[in-house]
Amino acid sequence: MGIQIDPHTLIRARERGTDETEIKETIETGTTGSAKGTKKMKSKVFLFKAVRNNNYYEHKKVEVYYTEEKIN
Repeated sequence: MGIQIDPHTLIRARERGTDETEIKETIETGTTGSAKGTKKMKSKVFLFKAVRNNNYYEHKKVEVYYTEEKIN
């Protein structure tokens, strides 16, 4: 079935300057980090070259915390 992202998560992601494409790419090709419990974490740095909150940034780091579920 692939990666499923909750609609509320997508709303919050847009507020934080990322989107569904970057979230999926981070999960698929990002660097594994540590998370608590059964959660997993991956991160990835993307080229940004834009202004956010009155500051210019060359790059942005996306961190995704997620769980894997088995589908029967």
